[in-house]
This record gives sequence, C-alpha cells and structure tokens, in this order.
Amino acid sequence: QVQLVESGGGLVQAGGSLRLSCAASGRSFSSYGMHWFRQSPGKEREFVAAISWNSRITQYADFVKGRFTISRDNAKNTVYLQMNSLKPEDTAVYYCAGARVVVTTPGGIHSWGRGTQVTVSS
Repeated sequence: QVQLVESGGGLVQAGGSLRLSCAASGRSFSSYGMHWFRQSPGKEREFVAAISWNSRITQYADFVKGRFTISRDNAKNTVYLQMNSLKPEDTAVYYCAGARVVVTTPGGIHSWGRGTQVTVSS
C-alpha cells in the first residue's frame, strides 16, 4: 500500500484555478493507478479523475472534462490535479486515492488520503 497526503486546497473565486498535489510514500506508487475523488456535505464520494501507472490512460468524470487535468510524476511520487474554470459546485473535500488498476468507484480503492478542502465562491 501507499500512504497519501494531499495539499493545495483553498478558497478561490468562480472561474479561478487551483492545483492539488498528492505526495505518496511507499514503493508501490509507480505501479498504482492514481485517482481523485471528491465529497461534499450530504453527498456520496464521487469519482473525479484517474491516471494509469504509466500515464497512458486518463479518465475524467463528465462534469470536469475540459476543465481538470490529472498528471503524475513517478520520480517525485506525486500526482496532481490541475483545476481550471472552477465553479461553486466544485466545492468539496478532494481525496487522493490509489488502486492497482484505474477504477471509477470508491469500492476499488486500496489507499486513501485524508483530503483537502476546495471552496469556490460565487
């Protein structure tokens, strides 16, 4: 397993940008599919984006396509989520997550970070 720590969250105005980072420890990072999920109050945790171990495969939820970009640097054991054109409905706690393959549901995740809050004001 890997241990995951997110950073980069904060308060931003609608239309603005943030870049989230997720630092991983553990030897398995470079072989893991990495993911971002999010959860807002009263809602279930939902898939945002994923990237395969070699960056050849990326997947996005429909509501972030064209606005968010996931990337990774295996040499730095870090995965990123660049978020542009943010909307108030993007407000949530964003979680970094790892799994042996790319998945789109929380049930397939092996390792979770503690999350970072993103708040988008209108």
